[in-house]
Amino acid sequence: MSPAPQLPSSSAGLSTGPRPDLSVVIPFYNEAPNIPPLLAELRATVEALHLVTEVLAVDDGSTDTTFAALETAARDWPAVQVVRLPRNRGQAVALWRGLERTQAPWIATLDGDGQNPPGELAKLWARRDEADMLVGARQGRQDSLGRKIMSRIANGVRRTLLRDGVSDSGCALRLFRREVCASLLPLRTLYSFIPACAVSGGWRVREVPIAHRPRVAGISNYTFKVMAIFPFLDTLAFCWVLRRTLNLTPDADRPGSRVKK
Repeated sequence: MSPAPQLPSSSAGLSTGPRPDLSVVIPFYNEAPNIPPLLAELRATVEALHLVTEVLAVDDGSTDTTFAALETAARDWPAVQVVRLPRNRGQAVALWRGLERTQAPWIATLDGDGQNPPGELAKLWARRDEADMLVGARQGRQDSLGRKIMSRIANGVRRTLLRDGVSDSGCALRLFRREVCASLLPLRTLYSFIPACAVSGGWRVREVPIAHRPRVAGISNYTFKVMAIFPFLDTLAFCWVLRRTLNLTPDADRPGSRVKK
């Protein structure tokens, strides 16, 4: 099995600037029109929180002008680092490549379609002392009926089998300690299993209700196969893997811990 993302030491960054407080990883695939407003909202959010931030913007082999839009954004906002994949590999690989480059003690993830308002990150940041990972739970979802039905079924099956206590694993807005990355597995459907990986590793996971909004530009890249079939197949395999995953949290090392070896 492949290792978890090989993160650089948070004390030995890749840049010469101040050590960031927060790393934000955003995969993009053919999302050119959504990039300027999304990054403008994110910038306003982190500046209001007075956070030194790095943004890993991963172009997953887009065929539109996504790369050009990201390059423009990087010139306007030096916090943006553009990672370009030579070809389209899928959201999980794009996310993984971004995580590998993070430097901050806290990592956030977002989708590139803008449906999760970046301003909602402030809600997660305010509650970071409550858990090792905070995940958004979308309220009043602004998706098609078919997509909402598929998501509800997939979440129900996954929650029943994996028992991770998360009602909306498909929400891309997350905030977690960089140490949690050691518990992630390189699955094609990683985006659906990040909370389950964290729970299996012994990390504390909490949901935070967040707003959701409709897509205003571009075309959704989620198909029935991506949203339902692949996650279901991976869930079956994941049930066994998670029960054999090591608990790497400090509490597991303490005398008297109830954590199994």
